[in-house]
Amino acid sequence: MSVMIIEHLHKSFGGLSAVLDFNAYLEEQELIGLIGPNGAGKTTVFNLITGVYKPDEGTIRFAGQNITGLPPYEICSRGIARTFQNIRLFKDLTVLDNVRIALHKDVQYPLLSAVFRSPGFFKGEADIRKEADEFLEIFNLADKRDEIASNLPYGEQRRLEIARALATHPRLLILDEPAAGMNPQETAELMELIRSIRQQFNLTILLIEHDMSLVMGVCERIYVLDYGQIIAEGSPEEIRNNKRVIEAYLGEEVS
Repeated sequence: MSVMIIEHLHKSFGGLSAVLDFNAYLEEQELIGLIGPNGAGKTTVFNLITGVYKPDEGTIRFAGQNITGLPPYEICSRGIARTFQNIRLFKDLTVLDNVRIALHKDVQYPLLSAVFRSPGFFKGEADIRKEADEFLEIFNLADKRDEIASNLPYGEQRRLEIARALATHPRLLILDEPAAGMNPQETAELMELIRSIRQQFNLTILLIEHDMSLVMGVCERIYVLDYGQIIAEGSPEEIRNNKRVIEAYLGEEVS
């Protein structure tokens, strides 16, 4: 069953087509890669899916509903979460508070309970803190819960950003270059983490990544984008041997 269907997506900036007739589908609990040379339009596709940009043409359907052009907070409420190429944590807040903020999307107590500090407020906050701690345990960040997020090593900041995204309880998790800036050991650990959270949370995952070892190691199906258009789609093995893909990356014709 397709959890997301994207049809004929177009986006231009100042007359330059960043995304041109983009078509894709994501199956339930699939792990999909979106790759391509720098400037191919990959992050633009992510921004269209998550409401940062509105498409000029085309439709995006998620869980059977048209979400085309909805604002980011609506996209999140429908069950889509993302991380960013450049880490966007609340850097002056603690590790725990970064995750707690995401959990407040589904807070149960009413506004007046928060204003007047009712028993319902304290129970709700206790439940949120408990769940936040559970996410930190999963991501091996429990011992850093009270540290300021900006003080974490780079790899741990990446893990915290993914934990915060998962705390919104998504059905689709979108990862924009999650291995950027990581060393080989951190990338290998990230690969295992992505596999485990997909299984543990029953997620569909869509990721952009330049590290081909990670893409080929975790993705079941890959789309290749070049100059805003899909030029190939298939299994890692099919993509690895696709002449058009090789040409796009090497910039020359392959005989």
